[in-house]
Formats: sequence, C-alpha cells, structure tokens
Amino acid sequence: MYVHQLYKMNNMIDFLSQPWPWYISGPLIALVMFLLLRFGGNFGVSATLRSMCSMAGAGKYCDFFDFNWKSQRWNLIFALGAVVGGFIASTALKSTEPLALNPNTIEDLSQLGIYFTGEMVPMEIFSWNSLLTIKGFVVLIVGGFLVGFGTRWAGGCTSGHAISGLSDFQLPSLIAVIGFFIGGLVMTFLIFPILF
Repeated sequence: MYVHQLYKMNNMIDFLSQPWPWYISGPLIALVMFLLLRFGGNFGVSATLRSMCSMAGAGKYCDFFDFNWKSQRWNLIFALGAVVGGFIASTALKSTEPLALNPNTIEDLSQLGIYFTGEMVPMEIFSWNSLLTIKGFVVLIVGGFLVGFGTRWAGGCTSGHAISGLSDFQLPSLIAVIGFFIGGLVMTFLIFPILF
C-alpha cells in the first residue's frame, strides 16, 4: 500500500514538474478570466503593490493609495500563491534536466558574452557580482525602475493588460500590449546588443 502511494506521488510530481501544453494551460487561463469577468474582478499582479501600500497606511499621504484595499484581498492571495508556488517549483519540483533552450538563442547569447549553463537565469546578468558593475546596475536597477514606472504609467502590467484587459476587449489594453511588444523588440535588437 505504501509503495503504491509513493508511486502515485512520484507520478504527480513528474506531471507537475513538466511544462504544461497549451491545450491545458490555455483553457485554464480562459476559465479564470471568465470567472473574473463574471464576478467583476480584474487580474493583474502590479495592483497588489498598491494594495500593500494602502494596507500599510500610505493612503494618509497619497490619494492614489486611499482606497478600500479589502476589495482586492483575492489578488493579494493570488500574489502570495505565486510566490509560494514559485518557491515550491524551484525546490521540491526542480527538474534535474537543464532548461531546454533553442540552440539559436544559445548561440546569439554567447556572442553577447552570456553563456547558457542550463539554469533558468544567466549569472552574467542576475548575480551580486553583476549588480556591482555599471552594466549590471543599468540592467537590474534602472531596468527594474523602468518596468515599475512603465507599469504605473500604462495603468497595469503585462499580465493585467494582455490577459485581463484583452479578455475584456479594452482598447487601452490593446494599445499597451502593442507598446509592450514594440518595447521588447527595441530592447532585444537595439539596446541589449549595445549593453552587452
């Protein structure tokens, strides 16, 4: 009996450790979006920062944070679940196989001095040593600031606009998503090669 349960548990861990195909994950995202739209919710991760600032009392100093954050409790739970889920995935469900990356991408990155080791993130960019260089500071700190500023300026993040806003047929979300793609292309083909 114990061996059978252990076998079932290993099969479940193997299933959860693999990337899910589009025909499973896509309909699940669509179901979540249908439920959110049905019950008047909006999906977006960046809104949780506003809720946390409001919880901490920032509404006393800035009108932007003066709102009923309790109406966004579900979004806070979602963000917490994403953090906990990410931790579980990176520890208990971590695959022993290297990340499957396109050989052309590996070649392009190596020409920029970024070497693929099979890990999720390249250490040439995401490390404390990199942060202490001009290039690392620009990519991590300045880039992080620009992402946060852009999220606020666009009225939401990529998940909020591309998943929730487009599902609700919102024109501002379509414009924002087009801007995200243009920004990604500019970064990939113009700025990234200059930095590296």
